[in-house]
Amino acid sequence: MNWSLLSIPVVAGVIGLATNYVGIKFLFYPVQFVGIRIPGLRAVNQLLPRKLQAIPGVAIGGIGWQGVIPSRAAKMGSIAVDKGIAKLGSPSEFYERLDPDQIAEHILATSTDEVHELVEGIVRREHPQLWADTPPPIRAAIHARIDAQLPRLVHRVTDQIGEHIEQLLDIKMMVIRKIEAEPRLANRIFLEVGNRELNFVIWSGLFLGFLLGLPLVPVVASFAPDPIPGWILPVSGIVVGYLTNWIAIKAIFNPIEPHRVGPFTLHGLFMRRQAEVAEVYAQIIADDIVTLSNIGEELVHGTRSDRTRHLIEQALRPAVDESLGIARGAVRVAIGTREYDAIRTRLATEAVDSTMAPLTDPVFNKRQSERVRELLATRLAQLDPPEFAEMLRSAMEEDEWLLIFIGSVLGFVAGLVQYAVVS
Repeated sequence: MNWSLLSIPVVAGVIGLATNYVGIKFLFYPVQFVGIRIPGLRAVNQLLPRKLQAIPGVAIGGIGWQGVIPSRAAKMGSIAVDKGIAKLGSPSEFYERLDPDQIAEHILATSTDEVHELVEGIVRREHPQLWADTPPPIRAAIHARIDAQLPRLVHRVTDQIGEHIEQLLDIKMMVIRKIEAEPRLANRIFLEVGNRELNFVIWSGLFLGFLLGLPLVPVVASFAPDPIPGWILPVSGIVVGYLTNWIAIKAIFNPIEPHRVGPFTLHGLFMRRQAEVAEVYAQIIADDIVTLSNIGEELVHGTRSDRTRHLIEQALRPAVDESLGIARGAVRVAIGTREYDAIRTRLATEAVDSTMAPLTDPVFNKRQSERVRELLATRLAQLDPPEFAEMLRSAMEEDEWLLIFIGSVLGFVAGLVQYAVVS
C-alpha cells in the first residue's frame, strides 16, 4: 500500500485551512496599499471587466495589494449608512441623544475665555483705535455683558441646529469621509462584529478540506502503479480552495431563520448572535463614527457647512449690539456705521469655529456617545433577521467571489506542492 495516499486528505485539510486563513487576511490587510503605482494604469482599469476592475491594486492604479475591505472604504461607508445606520436612527434622533442642552453647557464651560479673546482680537483688527481708546472699566463691562448674554446665545445656536439638523447634517457623507480617512474602521467593524464567524471560516477549512480530500484517495490509487496525471491534484486543490470558502461563507448567514432538521437546528452563525452583535456594532459606531466630534466637523466643514455657518452667524449676529447695550448708538456714531457692521459681521463669522471647537473634547465625546450606543444597540437587536443579515452581508456580497477566487488560486498552488510529494 502506498502510504503517501493517506496524506491526501490531511494535505487537503491543510490546504483548506491555509487558503481560508490567507484569504481572510487578504480581505483586511494591508490597510494601506503596498506596491508600485503605475501612471496611466487607472485608465487601463476602465477597459477591464467590472469584477477585475475591483481587484485591489488594479483599482488603485498599481501593482500590489491593499486589503479588499479597506480598499473599498467609500463603498463600505455608503453601505454602512444605507443598510445599517440609516435604519437605526435619523440625524435628529442622534443629535437629540447627544443632548443639545449638555452640548450648550459644555460649550459655555470651555469657551468663555476664547470668546473674550475673539472679541478683543476682532475689534483691534477692524478698528484698532476703538479698543485702545476704550477705558478698562468699559472693556470689563462689555465682557460682563457678553458673559451674561452668552448662555442664551449658545442655547439658541444648539436649539437652532437641532431644529434644522436634517438639512444641515449629511450623515452619509460624514460616515464615508470618516471611513475613507481611517480605513481601519471598516476593518474594525468586520473584525470585531464578525470575529467568531471569521474564525469559523478559517478553521472550517481544515475539516471541510479533509472531507473533500477523502474521495481523492481512491481516485489517485486507481492510477497505481502508473504515474498520477499531473493535473489531478492541482485541479483538486482548486476545488478544495473554492468549496471550503464557499461553504463557510454560506454557513455564516444561512439559513436566516432557524430550521429544524431532525434533532438539529440549522441557523446562520452570524444570525444566532444578533443580541451580542448589536452591542459590539453599536459600540463601534458610537465610539468612532456617529460621534459628537464627527457631527460637529461635518456641520462646520462638510458638504452643507454653508447652511450651518449661516444659521450660527444669524444667531450670533446680535451679540455685538447686546454686549454694548445703551452704548451701541454712541459707538456706531464714533466709528461709523460701516465699520461697526464689519465688526458685528466678523464676530458672527469667526465665532462659528469657536462655538463648535469644544465638541472635539474626547472626554465629553465619550460621555455623550453612551446614549447613542444605547439607541443603536436597542434598534439593532430589534431588526428583522433579513435586515440584520443584510447589514453585513451586503458589504461583502459583491466581493465574496474575490475571497473564493483567492482560495482557488492558493488551492491550485498547494495542489502542485502535493503532487510533488505523492508522485
